[in-house]
Amino acid sequence: MSQVEHGRFLTADPKMFRILQVAKNVANSRASVMIYGESGTGKEMLARYIHDNSSRAARRLQIINCSTIPEGQLEIELFGMESATFANQDSNRAGIFEKAHESTLLIKDIDVLPLHLQAKILRVLQEGETERLGAKQVRKVNVRLLASSKTNLLELVKMGKFREDLFYRLNIIPVEVPALRNRPKDVDLLAKHFVAIYCLMNGKPQIDIAEESLAKLRMWTWPGNVRELENLIERVVLLTNTSVILPEHLNDPVPQNAGPEEGLKAGMTIHEAERKLILTTLDYTNQNRTKAAKMLGISIRTLRNKLNEYREVNAL
Repeated sequence: MSQVEHGRFLTADPKMFRILQVAKNVANSRASVMIYGESGTGKEMLARYIHDNSSRAARRLQIINCSTIPEGQLEIELFGMESATFANQDSNRAGIFEKAHESTLLIKDIDVLPLHLQAKILRVLQEGETERLGAKQVRKVNVRLLASSKTNLLELVKMGKFREDLFYRLNIIPVEVPALRNRPKDVDLLAKHFVAIYCLMNGKPQIDIAEESLAKLRMWTWPGNVRELENLIERVVLLTNTSVILPEHLNDPVPQNAGPEEGLKAGMTIHEAERKLILTTLDYTNQNRTKAAKMLGISIRTLRNKLNEYREVNAL
């Protein structure tokens, strides 16, 4: 097998072949699948692969991202509400568990879910029923649950930040999507794929990418993984007017000498390295948080929380 393509899931990596085989084997079961991996590795695409190979594929895959929804709104998005619960509400509202009835639900970044909502999700899994805020009756639902996390949930369980009973209900089939830096064959394949896609999208003649350029891309660590590679290739396609992408057309996505921050040093803590990477990327994007978060492969909410954390430390 040289490569696999399913929708937008494209890989030439042997580790990914094994993961896709596992995903296909469990697709028709009702077992929960816990998908781990760094931001931008393709966790959502793997969830779509599972759904599309299941008997529920005729129905739409439902997705909710816990890290992008304010905590006060998250319970409503998950479980819905009755019109009498809040003022100025003219209609009842279904939660995403109801919308996913007889389909598949992907809960992204489930590691940030508050403990009280974890308990309500556990009830849905155990009892097969959900209850809107303010409702006087429960609704039966048949939902296949997938979840994703950038964090090891077992570590959160040990810290008391994640329910142990929910962890074991979710972690029936654990799958970890490897980082792009550990999938060198995918760097080549995806780079060529994105070049072709963005040439077509922007009405440009198809261009090639030199082997030396691919070798340069394989040397980078890609903290934002596939999403970061795609952003880079889109930018290069738009700015390059030659028929071949050469190494000099490729700028390091997050230059170590950009901005006032010094580069990484041996012995530096992970926390300090993360801080320097985030601040350097913000300088590179002229403090555009949306662009910086996209390049880093994290949510705006995560970026905002990190910046608040740095400000609190500096104030001490």
